[in-house]
Amino acid sequence: MNKENDDELALFSALTKGIKPLKQDKRHFAAPQKPKRELEMATTHLHADSYFSDTYQPLLPLEGAMRWAREDIDSHELKRLRRGDYQPDLLLDLHGMRQTEAKLELAALIQACVKQHSQCCCVMHGHGTGILKQNIPMWLAQHPQVKAFHKAPKEWGGDAALLVLVDVGEFPSWE
Repeated sequence: MNKENDDELALFSALTKGIKPLKQDKRHFAAPQKPKRELEMATTHLHADSYFSDTYQPLLPLEGAMRWAREDIDSHELKRLRRGDYQPDLLLDLHGMRQTEAKLELAALIQACVKQHSQCCCVMHGHGTGILKQNIPMWLAQHPQVKAFHKAPKEWGGDAALLVLVDVGEFPSWE
């Protein structure tokens, strides 16, 4: 048995004589990393798609100023929004946008508020045909980070805008 192994080894050595070993390629084929902007856009699309439904109808007032508050929010917060006690840190102008664009921008605004720890923002939807004016409150009422919203005071747009109170959490984000 030992002689068979020696014969096989001699035959193998004769066959491989003069062959040079291949150089190991040090290139690894991992998935390329996406740029930060592309990842942020993907997150915004995910938020817009998962939070904003066109079929959901929240209980919104039929008369008076457009207003809404989550069930766990004190009614005085709406009054403070109406009086203009909150100054919006971020403004979003949706004039001339389509509904799909407006959804993405609205999701990005709420993300930016949380990231920058801004408690209040202003969404200007304009008068126009009334499509955005009608849909923006429905979308805002669906988002889990939105605490409340109220028709903006005159200095922030009046009937053509909403002041939005955003739940930014207790601690600032360090992202």
